[in-house]
Amino acid sequence: MTRPAITSTSRLARRASGMASAPRNVPEEAPVAFSFAGTTHAVMMASPADFEDFALGFSLTEGIVGSPDEIDAIEVQDLGAGIDIQIRLKDSANKRFEARRRRLAGPVGCGLCGIESIDEAMRSVDGVGGSKLQLTPEDITGAVRLLAKQQPLHAETGAVHAAGFYVPGKGIVAAREDVGRHNALDKLGGALARAGIDGASGAVVVTSRVSVEMVQKTAAIGSPAIVAVSAPTALAIRTADEAGMTLVALVRGDDFDVFTHPERVTRGAAKHVA
Repeated sequence: MTRPAITSTSRLARRASGMASAPRNVPEEAPVAFSFAGTTHAVMMASPADFEDFALGFSLTEGIVGSPDEIDAIEVQDLGAGIDIQIRLKDSANKRFEARRRRLAGPVGCGLCGIESIDEAMRSVDGVGGSKLQLTPEDITGAVRLLAKQQPLHAETGAVHAAGFYVPGKGIVAAREDVGRHNALDKLGGALARAGIDGASGAVVVTSRVSVEMVQKTAAIGSPAIVAVSAPTALAIRTADEAGMTLVALVRGDDFDVFTHPERVTRGAAKHVA
């Protein structure tokens, strides 16, 4: 199933020569619902593309399943107003999911609320310190430049995020775009899982800031490093440090900052600058 990811619209553009009407390509977004056992679990505003990757990646990075083998089937339904993705879990995973849903339901049916919801948002992440991944400064800056070349939606609209997976010596082996930075990362996680690519073999590269959710999802993918164009939050830094993850951010040209576990970055990573 496909939907257009880009729409052309008219606008009034002001330039040095004056005001004039002109066309402009803008990204589409649509509500995408994830339904498990026939019940909607979450609804995201997302780019209408890569639905199977999105469903699998969301299920993995949110801890609903531990591996793609726990999903029996994924069915994408276009309802006109939005997309409903029906995800059928195998018995053991479905039992865990049902127990989790009962635990998180509020006493008056409010869904995710109260202290249990806070615990869910602040869930611990699996350690990723066992990976032998090493990144040179050229790997880091080159990964960002390579990802920029795999962003066709952004090239046309200037309004979407991207997440890519960089493997030293191979470059960006997978990339996904979306209007939401978390969605792009979920789609990447699904693409990696479907392709059988080991998350420990490379670094996640994102065009956005690094929130704690981005760190949690990167850890769920199994990657020991996240490289970002923008800055991290304090909680993201603490979470990455505890998980043994290398967090590199503010990649600008040949410059970048390493916030956690610099031992994975070779050749002068420990140099201090103002």
